[in-house]
Amino acid sequence: MTGADVTRGGGALGTVGAVAPVLINPSILSADFANLERDLQLVASADYVHVDVMDQHFVPNLTLGLPVVRRLAEVTPVPLDVHLMVEDADRWAPQYAEAGAASVTFHAEATQAPVRLARELRAGGVRAAVALRPASPVEPFLDLLDEVDMVLVMTVEPGFGGQAFIEGTLAKVRRARAAIDASGAATWVQVDGGVSRDTIGRIARAGANVFVAGSAVFGADDVAQEVEALRRLAEHPTSEA
Repeated sequence: MTGADVTRGGGALGTVGAVAPVLINPSILSADFANLERDLQLVASADYVHVDVMDQHFVPNLTLGLPVVRRLAEVTPVPLDVHLMVEDADRWAPQYAEAGAASVTFHAEATQAPVRLARELRAGGVRAAVALRPASPVEPFLDLLDEVDMVLVMTVEPGFGGQAFIEGTLAKVRRARAAIDASGAATWVQVDGGVSRDTIGRIARAGANVFVAGSAVFGADDVAQEVEALRRLAEHPTSEA
């Protein structure tokens, strides 16, 4: 199943059925920025391409902006999953949707009106998601579950790639999944940070279904093969994984 199948096929936006699909979203933060089009071709079997947008204010780093996202949308058929680590998400999120993002994630701390923003994005046919930092509790955001298509649980501190997975965040993934299941919402749970062959099974068993992997994918000898290996491990997690 590809991202296009999930977001642009039959059925209402946000409806994923009884079982949420396993999605692998390679993060281009770990790609070769001088050869992005080439690296996008290497992950053609991915469900989404994860794009981290940082403004050097909300987080310390600076990455890329609207012109690059617009161009990425033109050169790859894989839907773009844009994660905004920027101030004033109310201003910027709709612009990234217009630039070609299929999914836009914002941090609740960066918006004055998260419900209004999520509704605006969804009204435009774009998936809306809210992100939680490793230290942010799930409970204050439970009222948003019916308003967003996805909750992103950061399993490393936002702003830097290649960090080690924070094991303590698994409890938050479990709480998010339990709350979603109890509400009957079709909301996905995404994890970003330290996703690899060693961690993806534990993350899947905790309840995540969308996995952002950067260095694990683009640092592999065979990038395309790594995408499929991660998918298999997430779909069939073992008790040892």
